[in-house]
Amino acid sequence: MFSHLQLEGEMFTVLTRQPCEQAGLKVLSRTPAIIALVVLFLSIVVLMAITLIQTHQKEVLFPGPKYGIVLDAGSSRTTIYVYQWPAEKANNTGVVSQSFKCNVKGSGISNYAENPQDAPKAFEDCMQKVKGHIPVSLHGSTCVYLGATAGMRLLRLQNETAANEVLESIENYFKSQPFDFRDAQIISGQEEGIYGWITANYLMGNFLEKSLWHMWVHPSGKETTGALDLGGASTQISFAAEEKVGLNTSDIMKVTLYGYEYTLYTHSFQCYGRNEAEKRFLATLLQDYTTETTLTNPCYPQNYITTFTEAQVFGSLCTEDLRPERYNPNNTITFEGTGDPSLCREKVASLFNFSACHDHEACSFDGVYQPRVKGSFVAFAGFYYTANAFNLSGSFSLHAFNLSTWNFCSKNWNQLPLLLPQFDEQYARSYCFSAHYIYHLLVSGYKFTEESWPQIHFKKEVGNSSIAWSLGYMLSLTNQIPAESPLIRLPIKPSAFVGTLAFFAAVALLCLTYLVYLCVLSRNQRRSQHALDNMVDSE
Repeated sequence: MFSHLQLEGEMFTVLTRQPCEQAGLKVLSRTPAIIALVVLFLSIVVLMAITLIQTHQKEVLFPGPKYGIVLDAGSSRTTIYVYQWPAEKANNTGVVSQSFKCNVKGSGISNYAENPQDAPKAFEDCMQKVKGHIPVSLHGSTCVYLGATAGMRLLRLQNETAANEVLESIENYFKSQPFDFRDAQIISGQEEGIYGWITANYLMGNFLEKSLWHMWVHPSGKETTGALDLGGASTQISFAAEEKVGLNTSDIMKVTLYGYEYTLYTHSFQCYGRNEAEKRFLATLLQDYTTETTLTNPCYPQNYITTFTEAQVFGSLCTEDLRPERYNPNNTITFEGTGDPSLCREKVASLFNFSACHDHEACSFDGVYQPRVKGSFVAFAGFYYTANAFNLSGSFSLHAFNLSTWNFCSKNWNQLPLLLPQFDEQYARSYCFSAHYIYHLLVSGYKFTEESWPQIHFKKEVGNSSIAWSLGYMLSLTNQIPAESPLIRLPIKPSAFVGTLAFFAAVALLCLTYLVYLCVLSRNQRRSQHALDNMVDSE
């Protein structure tokens, strides 16, 4: 009897436990729970999908190019350059390229000292071409800068009022133009040297290069190149100096470009440009002149005769101290060429004071400090044009240069039109002088040797861009021109994206909350059933 009752109690316990243990499972297995799980999953998928689409399928619309105009107002002529660069910039410096160039007819602006109002009239033809090159819609935002070099530096020293009047006349002219005229200034020789160095290295890819991902990056382990500029009134040498330079001098400069800092040696020699140097050379030939009106010039070709007024030779500030006692600006002097390359080289050496260095190794001439030249150099402007006249360009040996010089200087004047690709009397008569002058400047002055000479590359341009200080000037100025942010076109409008994101996030949160509620409810039911079972067992 007792066994029978015990068996029935155990059966009752089993029957009552099974429904209680499955109660929680039944709650979760209900249709609303399944629907909540499905909706939660779909909401998460939708949220991830629209987020990925919005972030990875966006279209970046970069702003169009920006333009800048630089007028290189040299001593012998003015050249107008148009540069352009993308509105977004790399490390605050624009990636600038030359898009247009125009040579202004006539002489340099320093020659308008007596009639300053006429200086800008020569610009008109080129400026009309510039207006056609730059989109009309961008005229108002295109900045114009004029940089005047050694010719105006000399005029300012000679007649500051006249120099200011020339610049003022140019400023007034550009105020009537549709462009954003910023400045007309006389840049220093040191600035001219630095900007020339920047141009040369920029064009040769020493500051930036494109990576495999077509991004502009700084080239690793790439050395910079030195810059040699020969203008009409001054010449500049600039190159990277070692961090530990020997002297604390103003010729050592720090330059920052594209986020990197460079230590430069740069020096500008006033009155050592090709034109002013030749005037000084002619003046030295006239030192012993008393009553003769015809003198020989060993640097002019044989059978060449030309006449100058004394003002043409001695009217410059560079030759003022060489004027004869009975100086008369209207007197004429005739020079007859003898075509003697050996004597020409000997006479040209007198233009430099090499003894002022007192045999110091870190010195060029006239007592000017200069570290030892190292690495490669690019020689442009007058250096290039002289070498090109001898059919030399790029890199060549000092022996080849001397051989070409001697060959050219020994020619008769009548033979030169057949030798030169472009014949212009003013330049043709002076190529022999220029070659010997370049020799003394580079070899006796800057201390280039037979071994280091081939490291000099005589170039006019790289790609379609001229090697001139003006490009470096524009690169420097773009540090001050604000960059424009790129426009981003998104696949989904921001308002629609935010609304969709908020809706599905709310749905997912509601589903999650509901499922958590079911789980809590299930857990409470299991606890209640467990307590009931204990009570039944105890009875």
